[in-house]
Amino acid sequence: MTNKIIFSGIQPTGDLHIGNYFGAVQNWVRLQNEGDYKCIYCVVDLHAMTMPYEPATLKKNTENLFVDLLAAGLEPSKSTVFIQSMVPEHTELTWILSCVCSYGDLTRQTQFKEKSEQLDGAAGAFISTGLFTYPVLQAADILLYRAGFVPVGKDQEQHLELSREVARRFNFTFGEFFPEPAVLSTETPKLLSLADPARKMSKSLGEKHVVPMFADEKTIRARIRSAVTDVGEDGTERSPGVDNLLSILRACGQTGQAATFEKEYESGQRRYAPLKDAVGEALVEMIGGLRARRTEIAADREGLRKTMWDSAQQAREMAAQTIKETRKLVGLPKR
Repeated sequence: MTNKIIFSGIQPTGDLHIGNYFGAVQNWVRLQNEGDYKCIYCVVDLHAMTMPYEPATLKKNTENLFVDLLAAGLEPSKSTVFIQSMVPEHTELTWILSCVCSYGDLTRQTQFKEKSEQLDGAAGAFISTGLFTYPVLQAADILLYRAGFVPVGKDQEQHLELSREVARRFNFTFGEFFPEPAVLSTETPKLLSLADPARKMSKSLGEKHVVPMFADEKTIRARIRSAVTDVGEDGTERSPGVDNLLSILRACGQTGQAATFEKEYESGQRRYAPLKDAVGEALVEMIGGLRARRTEIAADREGLRKTMWDSAQQAREMAAQTIKETRKLVGLPKR
């Protein structure tokens, strides 16, 4: 039988923005509601510890992101949605898998090079071992639930290869057990920075580059109005900034409006203000209902804590079975 388990995670590095939502979370909700897969989604707070951070900020961001995911449409009755650090089996499997992951494989991971270069040379710079070994934790996140699929965009497929290699090496050494997770290709928009459309939308670039997922109407409209469109190009091709706004409009479901603006642009009409107004209106309409839902969830503190606990326990039940079988295979005592 085909493995129909899906796993995916997201780091709590700040407020959810529309790039996160359209690029990942909206697709997670769709997969959950289709009912074809067993969906497991995780706030990977342990991954957020690999770069310098403040403990109080990490705690706040983790809890806020959990609320964000519920408000965005993930339902604990349909998916397993939990916080990574509340399931200690993740770190236990990480150690076991680190013993079948080669040093050479880790040295070839591009994110370590990129992030360590960000820190290198900074005053008091400290590059943690966790930043180097986090791909093993990433593999453990997926393999702990024996997931068959990980939903990623085309540009992220290489990130999954180490998990597949670790599974292969474990199976060769100790016997067939872990499935090699496959890419579940998704057609999701890759939104670009509003202020610098040559770069991917990211909150690390600064406030003017993103639209927070649960922003108020004033903020949404202001961010879109300030978005870069054309920057002095004389050609007839649409600029990345205009294409980005059209992508946002389509992502909000306004495909007809987007098509109209595209035709106008092709005929020589460059109506940037009406385009920005349309994008702002579409986002305000979409986000308004989600923001109300988020307020409701966050206000019920007791219910939220119970949901966090129950979801973590549900994940632990699955994880414990994997750890039980893994310990037996690698020669560790039963507990």
